[in-house]
Amino acid sequence: MENKKEHINPDGLFKSPAFSQVVTTRGNGKTIYIGGQNAVNQNHEIVGKNDIALQTEQVMKNLGIALEACGATFESLVKLNIHVVQGQDAMKGFEVSQKYVGQSATQPVVTVLFVAGLVHPDFLVEIDAIAFVPEP
Repeated sequence: MENKKEHINPDGLFKSPAFSQVVTTRGNGKTIYIGGQNAVNQNHEIVGKNDIALQTEQVMKNLGIALEACGATFESLVKLNIHVVQGQDAMKGFEVSQKYVGQSATQPVVTVLFVAGLVHPDFLVEIDAIAFVPEP
């Protein structure tokens, strides 16, 4: 069976350059589930207090580290769930995230939620992800 990840943007749904509407995976491979990443660096420091752009930068770095540890890249992403604290400018975070996923030929499925708060009061954004790496 051929390994394949397919991005689908069906007619009748909005077509965005920033995300896909549907992603399917088929064949043998590895599915990677990355738990919610926040703006904590390897020294357990919160990066970018009160700055969603700086926090998103750290979150994306953390996602990159997690993907690399599994033999994956941002191209491997299938789905992102993005939680933004109410009152934050999500577009500032979006612009930062596009430096990482915006260069991809295929965009993951994305869900963005505004939430009342996250586990730590200084966290402004948290992102969890699903990726797929086909077997060679």
